[in-house]
Amino acid sequence: MAKMICTCGTKLSNHEVPNDIELVVYTDREWEKICDCDSIQPWMIPLPKYDVWRCPICKSIYVYEGDNETPVMIYRLEK
Repeated sequence: MAKMICTCGTKLSNHEVPNDIELVVYTDREWEKICDCDSIQPWMIPLPKYDVWRCPICKSIYVYEGDNETPVMIYRLEK
C-alpha cells in the first residue's frame, strides 16, 4: 500500500519516510515474542502483522493485512 484516499477526502501516502500516516503497531503477543530473547538487534525485528494508517485530518484508522489493498478494519471517531 503506497497511497489511498480517506473517506474524508484526504490523500494519504507513505512515500515519505518517516511520515505521520503509517503507524507501527504490534499486538502484545507479537511484541512479547520479539522481546523473548537475550538481545534484540534492530534488523531482527519483524514487520508487524497489520499495516495501520491514520488520517491526520479526521483521525480515521485503516488496518490492512498482508498485501490486501482493502482494509480489514476501519475505525472512525464518533462525533
